[in-house]
Amino acid sequence: MEKEQYKYLPVAEEESTLNFREIVNKYLRHWPWFVVLLCLTLGIAVAYLKLGPKTYQTVSSIIINDEENGGSSGGSSSGMQIDLLSGLKTNSIANELGLLRSKRLMFNTAKALNLNVAYLDDSGFIKKELYDQSPVTLQFLRFDEKALLNQILEENNSYRIRKKGNESFELINEKTNEKKIYKYDTPIELEFADFIVKNNIEENSFSEKWESVIILFLPLNVIAENYSKKLAVNIVEEKSTLLELGLEDRVSKKAEDILNQLVYEYNKEAIEDKNLIAKNTADFIDERLQIINGELDSVESGKENYKEQNRLTDIGVESSMLIQNVSEFNREQQQIQTQLELTQSILSYADNDSYNLFPSNLGLENSASNELISEYNDLVIERNRLAASSTEQNPVVKGMSDQINRLKYNLKSNLEGTRNNLMISQDNLRRKSGSLGFQMSQIPGQERQVRGIERQQGIKEALYLYLLQKREENTLALSVSAPKAKIVDEAFSTRNSISPSPKVVLGGAIILALLIPVVFIRGRELWNNKIESRSDVEKGSKDVPILGELPKLAKKDNEFILQNDRSVLAESFRILSANLQYAMINNPSSNNGKTIFVTSTTKGEGKTFVAVNLAITLALSGKKVLLVGGDLRNPQLHRFDTNLKKVFGVSDYLVNSKQVLSDLYQDSELHESLKILPSGSIPPNPAELFQMDRLGTMFEQLEQEFDYIVVDTAPALLVADTFLINKFALVTLYVVRSEVTKKEALQFVNDSKKSGKLKNVSLVINDLKLKNFAYGNKYGYSYGD
Repeated sequence: MEKEQYKYLPVAEEESTLNFREIVNKYLRHWPWFVVLLCLTLGIAVAYLKLGPKTYQTVSSIIINDEENGGSSGGSSSGMQIDLLSGLKTNSIANELGLLRSKRLMFNTAKALNLNVAYLDDSGFIKKELYDQSPVTLQFLRFDEKALLNQILEENNSYRIRKKGNESFELINEKTNEKKIYKYDTPIELEFADFIVKNNIEENSFSEKWESVIILFLPLNVIAENYSKKLAVNIVEEKSTLLELGLEDRVSKKAEDILNQLVYEYNKEAIEDKNLIAKNTADFIDERLQIINGELDSVESGKENYKEQNRLTDIGVESSMLIQNVSEFNREQQQIQTQLELTQSILSYADNDSYNLFPSNLGLENSASNELISEYNDLVIERNRLAASSTEQNPVVKGMSDQINRLKYNLKSNLEGTRNNLMISQDNLRRKSGSLGFQMSQIPGQERQVRGIERQQGIKEALYLYLLQKREENTLALSVSAPKAKIVDEAFSTRNSISPSPKVVLGGAIILALLIPVVFIRGRELWNNKIESRSDVEKGSKDVPILGELPKLAKKDNEFILQNDRSVLAESFRILSANLQYAMINNPSSNNGKTIFVTSTTKGEGKTFVAVNLAITLALSGKKVLLVGGDLRNPQLHRFDTNLKKVFGVSDYLVNSKQVLSDLYQDSELHESLKILPSGSIPPNPAELFQMDRLGTMFEQLEQEFDYIVVDTAPALLVADTFLINKFALVTLYVVRSEVTKKEALQFVNDSKKSGKLKNVSLVINDLKLKNFAYGNKYGYSYGD
């Protein structure tokens, strides 16, 4: 018999398959949500792609000139060459990358392009930056960043220019709404700036019908910092100086101007660094020319005075041969004297403690000294470059200062050694000249004096002419300087925007459309503490069988089952009745009657509704059925049959021992085979009445007279009445209502079953939505319609 019972129950699939199907079905039941949200999010995404702000990619490429082996400029004189165009050497490409990314260089760029003011058009769906298409532009006379920062903190840095005819406009403060009318090209004074407004309507493509433009003032420091972060500088290939500059911005023309101006500022600074050496060399040459010019004037004046005093015109041909022999020694002495003068001059320049640049390639024959001077100048420029963006206490600056001092010390030592060698050579030449002087002792002293004066004159003239030549070469170096960065490709922007990406936006919209319902449904499920479906009941009460599921009724639906009823409600109660028969197999009654108790956790869960319709269903099968009002405290049967008001019933039978039970039966309008035994008068002590022996007698008599007794009892959680009479039940139907009964109430059912308070208890789920039905109910109700 037990096996016979279970063969009618649905066979459960494996738990993993069931869980997966439950998860899928749980969300598929809400497919309209997914469809509506998908249409909504895709619509918003398409609108955003069409109307939203777009970002464009702008790129430019340059080559950093490697000047390690740069060419020289100018000619040569007396074997001496000068290279004034070498400038800064690209010792490390990483340094150049850092310089291009520097905030200082971007600040100069932003200042040159007047990026501290933005022109916005808000006539469309979103604000659009006009940049060079603005009908008006501002020309600043004064700009105070500190005062602007204070206005930004107060959100008072936005103004609107509204057109007022062709010659005037209205300036409106966006925060205070203060309005003033000005004419174009008239100075305007604000707390942080003075400027004039230029009318550019004829110089751009912006519509002549413009009404207003928003002017937004921004600090240059903030602009420079933002664009420095967005700027990308990358090496195209390893071991090369080809760089690619990239910038993303909503205004492509603006990004192109920024990259082009950035390269210009970079070259400008590099040229300034190159010219720094040439300028210091020019200052040194001018100083030496002034000194040599004075000395040359003194020698020529002395020669003139000597010849006048001694009335000399020509020494004579007789000394020409001797002079030729002496001339070679004079030439060597002249060359040594020149080198000695140059060495002494540079030594005097090296005595200065400041970090000044040495004149380079003045013609020193000592190659070691020339290399030290070149290395010294490079270090001084690099140090000054770092100090410009740092402090003297910077460890790198201090380290370079120490390195410069050591190099200067080595240079002075080298020059002093050179000077000593030249002096020794000069002494040797003097001794040789002394021997020739003995031979010339026969030559009149006047000739010797003249030759001495001419020798000094020649030395001064040679040095003077040499310095003049170097000054011209230096002037050319100042006027002609090649840029350090050669532009390979000027800045250009992509035709299509890189942001927003259609793939990302549309993909995000689809994911959002799927995610929002899932999150909402899952969140609602976690937040909801009431049962909604059969699975909720099964999870909360695995040991208590479920005999039936009852549908949610619409307002127009009938609450009672009728003869030949094919409604969803009728079919649900037929299934409940069929399952109830199998539940009674293992609990046979002592007689022919079968008592069924119907209870619930609290009121409002539909236990009376279930009891009435179950009684009707059993009566429709041709059985004699009695519906008993077992709730003496709050009887509800009269809601379904108005004839039951103010009639005697169970309470009256229990109180009055002379009352005949059969006299209390009431005919029902619901079905001819259905009788009703109402609860009767509301007693003050229902619990005591249910403990009387007369109650057992009542159920014994009822079971003799009727095939089924359906008892509508009191809520089990609120009062103990149901527990007191439950011993007379063959089956107890515990009604739970969807979206009303809390999940915690199922634990009460479990505990009641384990403790034996409720006899042969089974569950009935009431008020279920059709989508929440389990098994075949949702499919079978249309069968045969």
